[in-house]
Amino acid sequence: MKQNASYYMPPEWALHERTLIEWPVKDSLVFPENYDDVLNAYTSTIQAIAEFEPVTLIVNHDAFKDAKSRCGNQIDYVIISHDDGWCRDNGPTIVINNNGQRRGINWKFNAWGEKYHPFDLDNEVAPKILKNYNIPCLDSPLVLEGGSIHVDGQGTLLTTEECLLNKNRNPLFAKNLIERELKNQLGISQIIWLKRGLFGDETDGHIDNLACFSKPGTILLQTSFNKGDINHGRTMENLDILNNTRDASGKLPEIVFIDQAPARVYKKTLLPLSYLNFYIVNGGIILPVFGGDAKKYDENAISILTEQFPDHKIVTLDGMPLIKEGGNIHCITQQIPACIKKNESSDSSL
Repeated sequence: MKQNASYYMPPEWALHERTLIEWPVKDSLVFPENYDDVLNAYTSTIQAIAEFEPVTLIVNHDAFKDAKSRCGNQIDYVIISHDDGWCRDNGPTIVINNNGQRRGINWKFNAWGEKYHPFDLDNEVAPKILKNYNIPCLDSPLVLEGGSIHVDGQGTLLTTEECLLNKNRNPLFAKNLIERELKNQLGISQIIWLKRGLFGDETDGHIDNLACFSKPGTILLQTSFNKGDINHGRTMENLDILNNTRDASGKLPEIVFIDQAPARVYKKTLLPLSYLNFYIVNGGIILPVFGGDAKKYDENAISILTEQFPDHKIVTLDGMPLIKEGGNIHCITQQIPACIKKNESSDSSL
């Protein structure tokens, strides 16, 4: 495991050079009959992000014309063969040093514990993206998806045991070895391990459906305080951990609750609706909302994020087409941070 000590992973609110998105592949969908709805959701997300920062769309060769006809000339296109459309999870994690130099971590990807095949093309996407942008590539031996980690940029990382310690990812790596690799590659010193993610999350508990930092010292947590809800026990379990765990600065984090939307079932599947699967762009927040009986919960999430990110414009998009496929806006995006020295401003509202 090669050490990457002088580099660190910037927080998502640091200034982006661009956003990466992969155009979805019909054969990979859980419900391929919804393909057009999914394409419309991707197109809406791309158009929303492009109002704030450059977007690069990763496309298969045979999908290029259709993608460009939908998304137009306002974005960049890079042809890289891939199996699926979840760039957060198979794309590179970009780290940066104090001089603004970047490297990309190429984690191993096995389709969320080999749940879906094939995934060999997805496993090759990250190094090809890095080569395209002339960013040096560091290979990690860990199977890891970007949606399973979140950082505050000050040395603290959030994740779940359900995912990173799952034997379908890294059966030969004990917890201490996983922690060592995360610390070496991402420049963090403290890992907050929550137990379980949302019920029904087929990623085995990705943190980006459950909790994230809004700034150093503040964690947003999706919660269910209804004792009859299937996620209530998970909420209480994770809240107990957060109330008794210090971040890298040695302080107890402030916890901000975002109420879970009412349960929704699609074709006998309970959907893990999450407001935490939003994406931070330069000066904006792209937030999935769910409408209908979730309207007041949507409004609550908008209110909280407006308070937490006062310099960002909140843009809402219908989250239903993507969540039927198991993810949402954060899952389909991956940021490339700008080359900024650590002592320079990295405020994404610039």
